[in-house]
Amino acid sequence: MSIIGVGIDVAEIDRFRASLERTPALADRLFLRSELLLPSGERRGIASLAARFAAKEAVAKALGAPAGLHWTDAEVWVEDSGRPRLRVTGTVAARAAELGVRSWHVSLSHDAGVASAVVIAEG
Repeated sequence: MSIIGVGIDVAEIDRFRASLERTPALADRLFLRSELLLPSGERRGIASLAARFAAKEAVAKALGAPAGLHWTDAEVWVEDSGRPRLRVTGTVAARAAELGVRSWHVSLSHDAGVASAVVIAEG
């Protein structure tokens, strides 16, 4: 296997929070319901959502930042072990298939008011 693309992105947590407060419908355009909620059913914290948003941006960068990708076609989910994973569908899956992507690696972090993500597309 070889690396097809790498993407990295950061999101200022307070700025991201302000965007969601200013435009409440934005959360539904960016995230699937499964991403908005914890397994307990409680709403996921803003730092975690900001990291997931950064991951979606990093996915686009790993794919060469083509126009037309839909935010909800890249889903960040977490294994029982706590390891973040990526599930792609629709526009993101189509672009990944064009490039020969067969697996994804994702890392999320948030600290000191900043959320970050790194995504590696491997083929």
